[in-house]
Amino acid sequence: METAENFIEEIVEKDLSEGRVAAVWTRHPPEPSGYLHIGHVRNIYLNYGIAQKYGGVCNLRFDDTNPGKEEREFVDAIMADVKWLGYRWQNVYHATDYFQQNYEIAVRLIRAGKAFVCDLSPEELSASRGTLTAPGTDSPFRNRSVDENLVLFAGMKAGAFPPGARALRAKIDMAHPNMNMRDPVIYRIQLEPHHRIGRSWNIYPTYDFSHPLDDALEGVTHSICGPEFEDHRPLYNWVVENSGLQNRPRQIEYANLYLEGTVLGKRNIKKLVKEGAVDGFDDPRLYTISGLRRRGVLPESLLNFVRAAGIAKGYVVQQQSFLDFYIRETLNERALRVMAVLDPVRLTLTNLQDGEEREVFLADYPQRETSSKRRYTLSNELLIERGDFAASPPPGFHRLYPGNTVRLMGVGAVTCTGFRTDPAGAVDRVFAELVEEPPKKIKATIHWINAKSYRTAAVKLLGSLTNGTGGEDGVITVNPDSLQTKTAYLETAVPLSQELRYQFVRNGYFALDCKADPAEPVFIRTITLK
Repeated sequence: METAENFIEEIVEKDLSEGRVAAVWTRHPPEPSGYLHIGHVRNIYLNYGIAQKYGGVCNLRFDDTNPGKEEREFVDAIMADVKWLGYRWQNVYHATDYFQQNYEIAVRLIRAGKAFVCDLSPEELSASRGTLTAPGTDSPFRNRSVDENLVLFAGMKAGAFPPGARALRAKIDMAHPNMNMRDPVIYRIQLEPHHRIGRSWNIYPTYDFSHPLDDALEGVTHSICGPEFEDHRPLYNWVVENSGLQNRPRQIEYANLYLEGTVLGKRNIKKLVKEGAVDGFDDPRLYTISGLRRRGVLPESLLNFVRAAGIAKGYVVQQQSFLDFYIRETLNERALRVMAVLDPVRLTLTNLQDGEEREVFLADYPQRETSSKRRYTLSNELLIERGDFAASPPPGFHRLYPGNTVRLMGVGAVTCTGFRTDPAGAVDRVFAELVEEPPKKIKATIHWINAKSYRTAAVKLLGSLTNGTGGEDGVITVNPDSLQTKTAYLETAVPLSQELRYQFVRNGYFALDCKADPAEPVFIRTITLK
């Protein structure tokens, strides 16, 4: 048997070794009401990963019990995210697949005197539930006869009543210390069209009712979920125990994973999209899985991050730098090295004749033991980064300035002999000479592009999306500098592919924007080098 890596796997292994379960059966139960974000990666990793590790089954089951918030777009996006992370489900199910069975179990509860139709308004019902220190108050409709409850529930199903007029509640205990057990609503009237089943149902089970039943009906052995469901576990158990179903899924809660300084949560992300603060759910500044994918992050980075963060029961907040480490680590192994200049100034090599050229070969993947090499052409006119020259260098500046020698990547040494400024006083040309016998100690290497032969492409440089959140109304302040667009100057022979990742030497890791016109490529900076 595999070695357990966390407390959830220890429980699974114990259940298998003691014969409580014959095989592992999990499910990934997203609600199709938004796009998944980085916080969901842990749940995907656990549900699919544990089933895979122990030779079991994981189904993808959409919790589509809230028609007013759900869309087919979200279903498709969730499926794409799971596949991109490298996982495959056994079957695709929906909560709506089980509506008839859910309904029949609800009728069974009414017949057993364990559920009743309540006419309290949502506001009245909420007020009757009591507090953490005071018991609730029984509904005046709690003791309706079985026959009356059956008639009213059938009327709810037939669409005879408006939303909010009536609800079916479980009859448990209004004095229970766990407020979830105080006669919770298990069915409510919903007359909105559903993206999948239209208007075929006028009543919808609540999550607390359908979720445990669907797990039991499906044969789930281990229901792996976040800590917010721990207080609901007694209700889930009650529902299954009183359903007549034999399967008893074991619920295991683990701590959610939060990333410091990021906007997470479907509600906040939807708000940013709706207000036009970002250009969609896959905006590369967002930490949705699709946004990270568009930004050029590789799936291995996210899974390695989740594994390294560990699976715990306590609240976990990770710093951005922790995720960045795993993004860089994976990209460093995979990225094609490319010389590209983002803020150019012209460099003239005065001892190289006009028209004279030299071939330079640089490794595509210098991080590997063996690598192909790509040809660059050196001429007497080059483009270098403006930041690699200083007319009056500050202390500790080791790049080009009059009299200083640096390495020109792949070429050799050059010594700065002077510079020229434009009428506004800005440096518009730097002069240097190739040095045949350079000094032994050279402290800097700079990259370059042939000014006589290059291609251009737009690049998007990303910063933090927000300047922080605050206020009781949940106002999100968007950083106006979170997206900057520049022009990159690259060698003409650089291959362009959505499958490739690039390290623009000294400028960071980049990927092609999948939403840009291939005829006019746009690069997104995934992350800086440090």
